[in-house]
Amino acid sequence: MGEALTGLKRSCMCCDVNESMIGQEVTVMGWVQRRRDLGQLIFIALRDKTGLVQIAIDGNTAEKDLFAKAETVRSEYVLAVKGLVAAREDGNINPNMKTGKIEIIAKELRILSESETTPFQIEDNITVKDDLRLKYRYLDLRRPSQLKNLVLRHKVVQVMRNFLDKEGFLEIETPVLGKSTPEGARDYLVPSRVHPGNFYGLPQSPQLYKQLLMVSGMDRYYQVAKCFRDEDLRADRQPEFTQVDMELSFVEIEDIMDINERMMQKVFKDLMNVDIKLPLPRMTYAEAMERFGSDKPDVRFGMELKNISDVVAGTDFVVFKSALENGGSVRAINAKGCGSFPRKKIDSLVEFVKTYKAKGLAWIVVNADGTIKSQIAKFFTPEKMQEIVDAMDGQPGDLILICADKDKVVFDSLGALRVELSKMLELTKPDDFAFLWITEFPMLEWDEEENRYVAVHHPFTAPMDEDLELIDTNPGAVRAKAYDIVLNGYELGGGSIRIHRRDIQKKMFELLGFSDEDAQERFGFLLDAFKYGVPPHGGLAFGLDRIIMLMSNAPSIRDVIAFPKVKDASCPMTDAPGVVDEKQLDELGIAIKETDEVQRNKNGEKGGKFSALFFFTRKDKTSS
Repeated sequence: MGEALTGLKRSCMCCDVNESMIGQEVTVMGWVQRRRDLGQLIFIALRDKTGLVQIAIDGNTAEKDLFAKAETVRSEYVLAVKGLVAAREDGNINPNMKTGKIEIIAKELRILSESETTPFQIEDNITVKDDLRLKYRYLDLRRPSQLKNLVLRHKVVQVMRNFLDKEGFLEIETPVLGKSTPEGARDYLVPSRVHPGNFYGLPQSPQLYKQLLMVSGMDRYYQVAKCFRDEDLRADRQPEFTQVDMELSFVEIEDIMDINERMMQKVFKDLMNVDIKLPLPRMTYAEAMERFGSDKPDVRFGMELKNISDVVAGTDFVVFKSALENGGSVRAINAKGCGSFPRKKIDSLVEFVKTYKAKGLAWIVVNADGTIKSQIAKFFTPEKMQEIVDAMDGQPGDLILICADKDKVVFDSLGALRVELSKMLELTKPDDFAFLWITEFPMLEWDEEENRYVAVHHPFTAPMDEDLELIDTNPGAVRAKAYDIVLNGYELGGGSIRIHRRDIQKKMFELLGFSDEDAQERFGFLLDAFKYGVPPHGGLAFGLDRIIMLMSNAPSIRDVIAFPKVKDASCPMTDAPGVVDEKQLDELGIAIKETDEVQRNKNGEKGGKFSALFFFTRKDKTSS
């Protein structure tokens, strides 16, 4: 049984103990990292959030009860220890510990809490499946690397808050329970008990509220906002995530870029001692896609895309010919020095691009003697093959990889392929930070499934002034006053100047297929506010989780969130989402229609779908 803390007060953290305190009495508290029993001498490595300090209990000098208690201590027991700080003998100094030159000679030891054997070691560099780590996340967070990530997260937010405060921003919270206004991803819905049959939508972002704050005259707003999107997960995506969100009035693009560049410069200098040179490089969306096949390019290495459509035009090779006739393109990258790849490895690259809807990948190897080897050589004359190689600046030892299809497929495939090759070839370093802005995004893109235009960012993004005349004649060519800040192949944040003119907003809704009634139903509260004087305004939202992931070189944002979800949006630790009892459903006016999947969920098996009937009165369950 654990002992009481009564009468003991912690005098310092474990790693606060140092050589200047030799001879002083201290009281430290924490978890047992390990215990070494040398017969008449017991050493305990005690851990708290600052690190480790060594506790020594000498059986020749310590009281018998104290020594006997120390013999019962095991890993992850929680202890309170009072003792004298002493210098370690020269042969016992541990240079790998911050407190390696001292130890605490215990005079009193209390076992505050015992621990069962943990399902994995509480130390870094362990080989444990993510599901197990996350099931016992409270233990996983005891590991130094995980604690370090959360400390970094805290410090980043503090630097940002202080910076924005000095820049005249107000931190204002916006509602979590709001109206469902779909912005691309699915909303998470919350049923209302007070208004049966009606639902709140959890915010995908505070977009509409922050624009209302500009109408309110707040001028400069920010918040560290929790956001929710019901979408498929990946390494840098979670159903609930955190944005550092801001909005400013009476500004243009340059003003917003300037503030955010300086904020990121300060974050990286203060916390990582990395100098970010300003202004950050800028690249238009069109250039990014042409050169890198991505609107969030990693520019730390080359291997840029080149359009060789003109070079291969007029050939009879059906793959290239078909792509060009259907309005697509033929593009390639040069993997310098990769001509020695074995055929099996090249075939794996072919399979890789198929996950991005490419039908295949043509390749050309330039041999050491300058000769050419390719699976498509039989379709071309030697002169034409050499022309392709020359267009790609092919040199002996190079591997040229070619994709032909619709532009989107080609960009997605080769853009992802160059990143995959950079990982295989170890072309980048985690401590090399390459920021840039991507600008002039398309305002609209055509959705073939819905047969209409959809907003690339959101319906409130302003078009470029010089493109206004194209809205009626060629809306797909209209560029937006939108911008993303990119780091090492990740979108850190994105924003835009907003539409503040009612006539342009009305035209935007028309292009998106919204009738006046649709627009009023979805966004009426914002449109009503816009009747009363709207300042020109714009903003940006950073993905805080991604920033911390890149700064800490973590493999996933799950490692920088205290309690993350796994790929199916569930929590192994709490077993959320879970089944609720009938009483709660009755109060909400909801009845679940039983299916095999629902029954499996009730039995604790995750992942099943179910059908639900929503009743609009709680008393009369016949209406639905």
